[in-house]
Amino acid sequence: MINRDIYPELEESLEIKQVVAITGLRRVGKTTALNLLFDKIESNNKVFLDLEKIEFRHIFNIDKYDEIIRSLEIEGIDFNEKAYIFLDEIQLIKNIASFIKYVYDHYEVKFIVSGSSSFYMKGAFSESLAGRKRIYELWPLSFGEFLRFKNQRAKLPSFVLKKTNKNFISKYQQLYREYLRFGGFPEVVLEENVKDKLSLLRDITDSYIKFDILFLSDFTDADELYKVIKLLSSRVGSKIDYSKLASLVGINRHKIKEYLLFLENTYFIKLIKPFVTNKDREIALQSKLYFSDNGILNTFSKINSGAIFENSIANQLSLKGNLNYYAKKTGQEIDFILDENVAIEVKETPTLSDLKTLKRRAKSINIRKSFLVGLEIAGSGFDDFIFGGTIY
Repeated sequence: MINRDIYPELEESLEIKQVVAITGLRRVGKTTALNLLFDKIESNNKVFLDLEKIEFRHIFNIDKYDEIIRSLEIEGIDFNEKAYIFLDEIQLIKNIASFIKYVYDHYEVKFIVSGSSSFYMKGAFSESLAGRKRIYELWPLSFGEFLRFKNQRAKLPSFVLKKTNKNFISKYQQLYREYLRFGGFPEVVLEENVKDKLSLLRDITDSYIKFDILFLSDFTDADELYKVIKLLSSRVGSKIDYSKLASLVGINRHKIKEYLLFLENTYFIKLIKPFVTNKDREIALQSKLYFSDNGILNTFSKINSGAIFENSIANQLSLKGNLNYYAKKTGQEIDFILDENVAIEVKETPTLSDLKTLKRRAKSINIRKSFLVGLEIAGSGFDDFIFGGTIY
């Protein structure tokens, strides 16, 4: 099994009493993480239930807790001793959080669970288990993890906001371009054949639309949501105009908002809010849209390489801290503001002029640190930028 950055933290969580909840996009590696933790537990008083299987969902689809406990005893759990119960995809059971709370309060049972919906895991799940759970978000592979999955064993430098060594850019340029094209789903990264990679990405997208919509929403028209996603894919890095989107799809503005909320809460897209000093003004400003994985984005639309690069950097930077963007009414923008104190502009082939413009705009909003993020060195030889492949 190839280690991921979050695994040590997840392993440490086995020592606490609280419920461990892993959430993230479908097929991003949640089940693999659960299996890793399951194997780490030496006790035999444990069980792993995949709730996508109807025979296991049936155990929990009753109102009487005593009956559920009896069924779990049949599965091998002894409630008179410390036990470990692993539940994969708990969002498929409507009132599972209440049962977990009951068992947590009355027995020495450690729950380790996964789910594909942040709305459920951070909403109803969190309310029912206030003070009794820790939530861990699992995202597609960072570029550092991608290299690990590609069996690149060289010691990689820690991410720093400074000029990237030219040798690093040369060494990892080709692999980073593969990352930009196919994204960070583990099974896609491990597949070597390009056609099979594309087939896996289409399958991941289809299962998301057909399965998550069925179990996690009240939406009845999967084709309509597909049209919305396809339209969004051509607007990556742009501000969201709900009225315009509604007009283009032919549905009302409220429905568009519901669709985007669902897509965000199931980790399919990310919405980046504006950087403002007046919080009241932030409400009136539009968020910028990004897809959570480049491979998924590239299955929906053939957009320009600059937007693809920016989309990946949005995801990569979001793993490093809080992310916003800055825009003036005049149209001047800064692509990203990291942790409210670092201005970052994304350019495939950065130039000295780009750097001067960024520094001037950053200074105008009292941000002292500013950096270009680039993909390749220009013909002029300008190299005062951070290579996108170092952000992990």
